[in-house]
Amino acid sequence: MQTGDKDCAKKYENLSSKRTTYLERAREAAKLTIPSLVQEEGHTYSTKLYTPYQGVGARGVNNLASKLLLSLLPPNAPFFAMRLDDFTIQELAQTEGARATVDEALNKYERAVMTEIENSGMRSPIFEALKQLIVAGNVLLYLPAEGGARVFPLNRYVVRRDPMGEVIEVIVKETMSRATLPEDIQEMLRTAEGDLPSENNKKSDEVNLYTKMYREGNKFILYQEIEGQIVPNSYGKYPLDKAPMLALRWTRIDGEDYGRSYVEEYIGDLISLEGLSKAILEASAVSAKVVFMVAPNGTTRARDIAGADNGGIVSGNAAEVSTLQVQKQADMSIASSTAATITERLSFAFLMNSAVQRAGERVTAEEVRYMAGELEDALGGVYSILSQEFQLPMVNRIIARMTKKKKLPQLPKGVANPTIVTGLEALGRGHDMNKYQAFLQALAPLGPQAVGQF
Repeated sequence: MQTGDKDCAKKYENLSSKRTTYLERAREAAKLTIPSLVQEEGHTYSTKLYTPYQGVGARGVNNLASKLLLSLLPPNAPFFAMRLDDFTIQELAQTEGARATVDEALNKYERAVMTEIENSGMRSPIFEALKQLIVAGNVLLYLPAEGGARVFPLNRYVVRRDPMGEVIEVIVKETMSRATLPEDIQEMLRTAEGDLPSENNKKSDEVNLYTKMYREGNKFILYQEIEGQIVPNSYGKYPLDKAPMLALRWTRIDGEDYGRSYVEEYIGDLISLEGLSKAILEASAVSAKVVFMVAPNGTTRARDIAGADNGGIVSGNAAEVSTLQVQKQADMSIASSTAATITERLSFAFLMNSAVQRAGERVTAEEVRYMAGELEDALGGVYSILSQEFQLPMVNRIIARMTKKKKLPQLPKGVANPTIVTGLEALGRGHDMNKYQAFLQALAPLGPQAVGQF
């Protein structure tokens, strides 16, 4: 390893300046949806988070993330398939029964990988990563050699990409207590710092751990650094398609190291709804306050009105008593109507069920399915980038670590490769199915004989 690669702290600070604009937008988006996703600088467990005046943003993010999780990682079927190359298929066709035997073996291979994903508890961190993508547009998913996955939000890592959008360098920053470090690392730090300092010069109880992954040729190099010292046994090399760190983004923009979020595209509606919700809530609170006014020169005494029990009897003239009203019903009605319109637009954007079914007494199931399909098709571009930058690299990484542990057999290179069959692929198959159904419906009036010809 080159000596110049050791200064992770300085490199992290240099790269973080390019991240500032994206991080500010991410925090604004999180403030209007789920504030805990992207926290402010210096946030601790005791920091009080902002409370939005509306819940449409949070409900929409959770709903969209749930739909994406079910589409990208279906619970009852593999999201990938091991496909043979054409030459291997041609060779197997010459031997009777060979193709069926190979397909059965590949099916077992797929089930073994899916079992590993389920048993390692990856669904929960992947769901969290999807919420980060929707709100912040960027997230880092770390797949270690053991266990499930770790999720790093945008404020804890920096990334650098080449003009083609491929990752060149990733640095993760973690702050931890010295006491939680292994004893050998604590001894390494004490040796590097020399004799223990006096109480006045005592080192901070917290240290920064940097994990850096960078591309060198056709490999990724990964190591960890703490207080300028390389952590022992942290150095490793990985093929480009089996990297343990996946820097994900919602959208791909040429020339930019980071992506843009889905919430950012609808930030105007969320800001407007937040302001209207706050105004409606405050106006409603004012309108709900009941204040009785008594004529100052009348015979009715205010003390009697204030002290009377419910249903009590007092002496006085009803004409001398009135109730203070704000008389803003018309204005509040306009604000409420505008808020409802914005809520409906956001419901469509976040694929919520309330947006699928229109208001009406007769809404057919076919109409609901059609509108749901239209909304689902709008995510085609997202499925495309996630299949290439998330699903496929994750499968390759899991297969690599299972093969290393002898949980999977070593397949000949280039013979069988994983192919994603969910997301965009599933949308294509769904459209083919719709075409077949429409074709059969067109043939139905011609009778069973016509249908039987196909």
